[in-house]
Amino acid sequence: MPANKYALLRYRIIDRKISSKSRPYPTKEALRQACEEELYGSEGDNVSLSTIDKDLYAMRNESNLGFYAPISFSKIRMGYYYKDPDYTIENMPLSDEEAEAIRFAAQTFSQFRGLDFFKSSASAIDKILDRFALSGTAKDGAIDSYVQFEMAPSYKGGEYLPVLLEAIKSRRAVSFSYEKYTGTKAKSYQLHPYLLKEYRNRWYVIGFNPEKKAVVVFALDRLIGDLKLGDEKFAIVPGFNPKIYFEYSLGITATEDAPSDVRLRFTPLTGKYIESTPLHHSQNVLRNDEVAFDIGLHLCITKELLMQVLSFGSDVEVLAPPSLKSRIEAELQKANANYAKCEKLK
Repeated sequence: MPANKYALLRYRIIDRKISSKSRPYPTKEALRQACEEELYGSEGDNVSLSTIDKDLYAMRNESNLGFYAPISFSKIRMGYYYKDPDYTIENMPLSDEEAEAIRFAAQTFSQFRGLDFFKSSASAIDKILDRFALSGTAKDGAIDSYVQFEMAPSYKGGEYLPVLLEAIKSRRAVSFSYEKYTGTKAKSYQLHPYLLKEYRNRWYVIGFNPEKKAVVVFALDRLIGDLKLGDEKFAIVPGFNPKIYFEYSLGITATEDAPSDVRLRFTPLTGKYIESTPLHHSQNVLRNDEVAFDIGLHLCITKELLMQVLSFGSDVEVLAPPSLKSRIEAELQKANANYAKCEKLK
């Protein structure tokens, strides 16, 4: 099975650590930390010990890689080494597939170098890009002539991410000033942050607000001034599970309403797109023929769902539930009325 893009990057980091003359015999944890720091900019749980186990096995045994790395473990030094001290995978030429995979991964990382949260990993990203640029296996920049990467926008509010992440990990309260999208006067809030979530190029923090005595959502681009990390410790309210909090939501709105069984009908052509890019993880195909493409969804009726359905215009029809169909009809009537007003003003 071909290695994925990030596995190829990890192999080269592991190789460099095992080949090191200044710090020989790295432990498995040292290999994990090196991959974590170079690929993600800080220690965390993006790379697990089991991943390193699989990487070591692949480097030793997988024929499609062709490394057959002589990796061994020293019980005396309690670390890994190469039985052949002169071995390194850097002496092996990259295949065209590996070269393009590494460049593609590096380019993907590079799109986020301007985001404050990832600035600590900028040097690692530059090393990967520079190293590949010097490789003789492919012309530097060749991929840019036939692949256009979407440039990540400037994330307003990204400067708050490190403090919020620290607060979530240490379970410490934060305080800040917040101005709603409605333009009302800024107000001070205290929050017990539980979760960070990105949605459509914006970051949000979800947590418990002691004043409202409820779990609420704040958009980071509406925070004003400094974000203060307090000393007060908090406990997560019973029943909150970040893995399922948005399970029945499309977007950033979570509600206590029970999810509904939604059925949407698309034109066959649009259906091909919907099938390849599902709207929600609960999506299942109910009909697919030359007349219509129907899908079923199990989720809450939220503003984001309405906006998503409306974005397909005449290519979609709401079949169920009646409440969603009525809301979509009402929105379309409002839009039609707005166009009628514009015509009268001409």
